[in-house]
Amino acid sequence: MRTPFVFVARSCKAVHRLQQSPFFSPISALSRHQRVSVLRQTSTHPSKDDRSYYITTPIFYVNASPHLGHLYSAVIADCFHRYKLLQGFDSKFATGTDEHGLKIQQAADTAGKDPLTFCTDVSERFKHLFSRCNVSYTDYIRTTEQRHREAVEHFWSVLWNKGFIYKGSYEGWYSTQDESFLTPSQVGDALDSSGKEIKVSLESGHKVDWMQEENYMFRLSEFRPQLLDWLRGNPRAIQPERFYQAVLQWLQEDLPDLSVSRQRSRLQWGIPVPGDAEQTIYVWLDALVNYLTVAGYPDKHEQWWNVAHHIVGKDILKFHAIYWPSFLLGAGLPLPQTIHVHSHWTVGGKKMSKSLGNVVDPLERSQMFTTDGMRYFLLRQGVPDSDCDYTDDKAIKLLNAELADSLGGLLNRCTAPALNPAQVYPSFCPQSFPNQPGGRAVVEDYHMLDAVKHLPALVEQHYESMHVYKALEAISACVRQTNGFVHRHAPWKLDRRDSKDRRWLDTIIHISLECLRIYGTLLQPVVPEISNKLLSRLGVQQGERSWADVNFLPRYQGMDCPFEGRALGSDSGVLFSRLERQNVDQQKPKKTKKAAKVK
Repeated sequence: MRTPFVFVARSCKAVHRLQQSPFFSPISALSRHQRVSVLRQTSTHPSKDDRSYYITTPIFYVNASPHLGHLYSAVIADCFHRYKLLQGFDSKFATGTDEHGLKIQQAADTAGKDPLTFCTDVSERFKHLFSRCNVSYTDYIRTTEQRHREAVEHFWSVLWNKGFIYKGSYEGWYSTQDESFLTPSQVGDALDSSGKEIKVSLESGHKVDWMQEENYMFRLSEFRPQLLDWLRGNPRAIQPERFYQAVLQWLQEDLPDLSVSRQRSRLQWGIPVPGDAEQTIYVWLDALVNYLTVAGYPDKHEQWWNVAHHIVGKDILKFHAIYWPSFLLGAGLPLPQTIHVHSHWTVGGKKMSKSLGNVVDPLERSQMFTTDGMRYFLLRQGVPDSDCDYTDDKAIKLLNAELADSLGGLLNRCTAPALNPAQVYPSFCPQSFPNQPGGRAVVEDYHMLDAVKHLPALVEQHYESMHVYKALEAISACVRQTNGFVHRHAPWKLDRRDSKDRRWLDTIIHISLECLRIYGTLLQPVVPEISNKLLSRLGVQQGERSWADVNFLPRYQGMDCPFEGRALGSDSGVLFSRLERQNVDQQKPKKTKKAAKVK
């Protein structure tokens, strides 16, 4: 999605002219009991018996090829989806492309293509990137699909019939490039390239013109009290906390009504307003309804819509946290369970831009660093609360340290024939490592076991709050502890001919493989290929890799271990090959098209 086209009713100088019955307030017409009932419905969380889960990315505007920000949104959502599948949920994961609007209409004309062909070409680039990066969506929605048009028309009709849409005439400053009307306070003076005085948007710097247009408006101003009730009653509806507070701050001021259509003479590439062929439904209302389309709206959508979670970039928070919930309330539909917000990726502290030559091609980098390497870097370094700066060096250092050396080195060491000649999951000896300090274990070893025992719960907590980087940080810390455990006891120095040494050596390897099994299982949502390679090497079968299978070191607790004595899987080579700077330098960045705005 892109910057919205917004008429600001109270700030523009013209007075609206209603084209329907005299003004009334549909919200205030509801009784207090009805208003509370609607909000209670929107804030009800699914029962423990309900194992459905619905996660969405923004749909991406097809004005240019995908960039790093698009992939970041998609990988976050994919991580959530895979994590929920591991927990036994029936999960639906939707992504797709936003294909209507004046910019697309103009871009297609410039390219000499019809709009649908133009959209299809760019949409396929997104599909290719997501396929290359193991983004396992279950539904790819395009706003040019017939199923979506039907959902949008129905949604519009519901809002119209309930009195939340009316027709009005407005005039004000308008930016063609931003596709938006602006209030006087959003406009300033500037000089164009010839030195002529012009008016510009203070936010974008683009030229604006004074114009008048008749269109349809949505009564956003009526929904402020309900939005405040929703957020105050659901403090985790918007995460992280910083963005929740930002939305509350926006709601301290009155909300102006919003334009939800354009004249057909200006915008042909879009969905016509039902019953009015002279108007086109504006693209951002059209685009937001995609989440309902995938859920099955207007028919059998309850299973999925009642458990909806959105992933959005911070630049589109207002549209998802104020406009979208207001539309849903107007239509009598539940609100999303959670809106997870992430910040942006920069290069050299600056926004990626073709003119600056700092656009990072995600497809190219995924080829350099491998699919899982790219996924791991984005999720390990991406912090939802603040922007993250990208450099190739940062990626190389991180991936070499944590995937190649630490995790890969641990697996290689514990499965090498020199330490494990039988190539089996060796036995655990409780006398060598009793559950009370003693035997040959030292205090640091007990600390490590305690850390790994509590790791699944900690990772779950961080995954649930979209702090994937904290989950990966915790896993990495435990991997380092396990490496320390192996180095501390140097099993390669033990004498296999001595029975006590042999039992202790087997115990060291058993514990290390158990740690690796836990790490491999927990990492599946982030690096599915690496996790599969690791778990297969340990001999862990496909049916033994769910969240319910993370019972760590049962032999230490006096229980049987299903893996003890089992043959290891075949050696398929290094878990993750070290990256060399010179190899990356040899691949020159390709010229990229202008980056698309993330919805």
